[in-house]
Amino acid sequence: MIVGIGVDIVDIPRFERTLERTPRLLERLFSPTERMLRPRSLAARYAAKEALIKALGGSNGVHWTEIEVTPESSGRPWFTLVGSTADVVTARGITAIHLSMSHDAGLATAYVVAESDVAASAAVTRSAVPRDAVTSGEGS
Repeated sequence: MIVGIGVDIVDIPRFERTLERTPRLLERLFSPTERMLRPRSLAARYAAKEALIKALGGSNGVHWTEIEVTPESSGRPWFTLVGSTADVVTARGITAIHLSMSHDAGLATAYVVAESDVAASAAVTRSAVPRDAVTSGEGS
């Protein structure tokens, strides 16, 4: 069951100017491996991390440098999560995270879908009793 969706878009030239003005952002936002990439790739990874945080429903316990976007051998992007960020994902019952990224015409975009098997069974339990039957006061 889908439990979260996140999307983000980044203006690459603006992102590059921000990195030039504030070089420490590289250390605060990206893993050591990611820091070696070109600005347009960093912008796409920034969008991916923002989209992931949105799909998770917020940034509580999530740390930027604990999220790394790594390509599979096919080139497909994938999240590698460590530390408290991995713990947050596990605690929320998320069993799969899907990521799509692109950059073109000065823009970088990312789309994330988070899935959970746990939420599916919880949703079935919650939907067993119609909401209006509980709140309408019928039968009292």
